Amino acid sequence: MDATRYRGILKKIFGCSVLFMSLFGGSFGSTHEHSNSLAREPIQSIGDMQTRGVVRGNGGASQGYILFSPLLSTTTYLIDRKGRVVHTWESEFAPGASVYLLDNGHLLRCGRQPDVPIFHGGGEGGRIQEFTWDGTLVWDWILASKERLQHHDIEPLPNGNVLLISWERKSSEQTVRAGRNPNLVSSAGLWPDCILEVQPHRPNEGRIVWEWHLWDHMIQDYDPNRENYGDVSEHPELIDINGDRQLDRSSDEQLRRLKALGYVGSATDAKDLRADFAHTNSIAYNPRLDQIALSVLTFNEIWIIDHSTTTKEAAGHTGGRAGRGGDLLYRWGNPKTCHRGAIENQQLFAQHDARWIPDGYPGAGNILVFNNGSDRLAGGYSSVIEIRPPLDANWQYSIRARKRFRPDEPVWEYTAPNKRSFFSDFISGAQRLANGNTFICSGPQGRFFEVTAKGDIVWEYYNPYSGDAPNPAGDPPYSVFRTEHIPPDHPALANRRLRPLDPQPPHLEPGASRR
Repeated sequence: MDATRYRGILKKIFGCSVLFMSLFGGSFGSTHEHSNSLAREPIQSIGDMQTRGVVRGNGGASQGYILFSPLLSTTTYLIDRKGRVVHTWESEFAPGASVYLLDNGHLLRCGRQPDVPIFHGGGEGGRIQEFTWDGTLVWDWILASKERLQHHDIEPLPNGNVLLISWERKSSEQTVRAGRNPNLVSSAGLWPDCILEVQPHRPNEGRIVWEWHLWDHMIQDYDPNRENYGDVSEHPELIDINGDRQLDRSSDEQLRRLKALGYVGSATDAKDLRADFAHTNSIAYNPRLDQIALSVLTFNEIWIIDHSTTTKEAAGHTGGRAGRGGDLLYRWGNPKTCHRGAIENQQLFAQHDARWIPDGYPGAGNILVFNNGSDRLAGGYSSVIEIRPPLDANWQYSIRARKRFRPDEPVWEYTAPNKRSFFSDFISGAQRLANGNTFICSGPQGRFFEVTAKGDIVWEYYNPYSGDAPNPAGDPPYSVFRTEHIPPDHPALANRRLRPLDPQPPHLEPGASRR
């Protein structure tokens, strides 16, 4: 593709709306320290607007590798800290959307199932694949029907099972009967999320062994003659079916841009985005607590639920270690959703990637989340925040009567010195490292960087690998849903000599194809 045409495409993408004008977070044209000793020679991309590869590094960075799969690529990459690819896995499908390296060296990867019959929205998947280190496909399970579709994220469990997020379809009639404001209901109905635990039956089957359904834990104060009517502020453990309170989520131009970036499928339209009621975009598991953390974008909240329940208990309000069944044990980020706060109390804005900090790491037991920052009162900018939930000895999260859940403030937060220079309005993630630093993926730009507890950037990389999966909606960029930092002592790397591939994979120019 010639550079003039590509710059024209970028100009259209940047002009979608005021909300998205900061998509690339001021990173284009910014000044970076270059360290040729750390990386292969950086390349210039996007009309020489951004150097790609390693652009900054010093002795304060942690050791290890980075695992990622660009949104419109069928390749998953493992790179070293010099930006060199040391291993790849190939699939037939673009990611849908997360990837994980298992302790046995296998890759667990969500895939985007083509031509799904019903569900068209951000983060759509439908397929879970497991590859050996050498790339042999050993498990290929599809969850893509007229009733359900896996999306966004999965979580491998210690017992070998996999937790996943799925949409499930409710008709417009069911949705209105349940108490949703009819003005919020499109012809696509409603797609409330459910959480499923699947036991792999290789090579192509899976058995669902545990379920939790958002639909079982609704409340509403819109219509006393409909189901689920009650006082929302008295029941923070329940989910207001009108709590998202959004009539429209995207203009036509914004939707076109999301298609071009590979985040939504080409068949997605505005009614689909309105049906995507919760848009849960990450799932994490805490084996010590036997609890699940969810990042729920349209509510601008983190939710925690009990995994120690049976499926029957998860459908109700009693049972499990916490005695609460499948009700929410904890929610944080936007107390307006349960009528326990005002707009100035909101702390999360379209967040992604809520995860517990592992035992043995600085901040262990706290929750780290990428706060994308869309629709902030103070203007659009992103941050990474760490909170300490108020968990007591009885497995309960303390809350004051008619007050919001604590904490009132994060215990740690990263923002750029010039706050608006760091803005990723969708996807992205963050991960605490063993040395106390935090590894951040600013997804739309394909920018990965490591910061110290004081906020100093000690390593920075821009993904140079563009997409190779079919994308009729637009030319593939360098966007990455999320990264996983792999420490050098990870069990998957035991007895493996990782050397840079020779030759290195080609840096695909936008619009190019490997096929």
